[in-house]
Amino acid sequence: MPSKIRNSLLWIFDAFEREPGYVCKAMFGCDAAYLDGLLCLVAADRDAPFNGLLVCTSKDHHAALIAQIPALRPHPVLGKWLYVPQADPAFEDTAALLTARVLARDARIGVEPKPRKPRNAVKPGKTGKRRTNSLLPE
Repeated sequence: MPSKIRNSLLWIFDAFEREPGYVCKAMFGCDAAYLDGLLCLVAADRDAPFNGLLVCTSKDHHAALIAQIPALRPHPVLGKWLYVPQADPAFEDTAALLTARVLARDARIGVEPKPRKPRNAVKPGKTGKRRTNSLLPE
């Protein structure tokens, strides 16, 4: 059953609502903002360390982004991305700076999402027969 609890950080993505290339998708119990096909930000309203805003970027850009936005730090689990915890005193200002950078199409923010594998893909060596719980012949 889907959770009825709404992510309290979705206000961060309000700045993107008028952008034609904006899509918001659920991701591992969080919400992800895509702009022009790139995964840019993830709003995580869960237990630490997934309580804050994750910035989807490559390690090549960490130093420059941290220099410009000092509240950012590497995420403790997903070290390839940067993060500002919701408890940080500069959280709201940092979120506003980041959404502005995303809207400005800052090339340092945003990663190409990995293509999803089809759910019903037949694994190599399998015949492709579906298993059913029915006792009736097919």
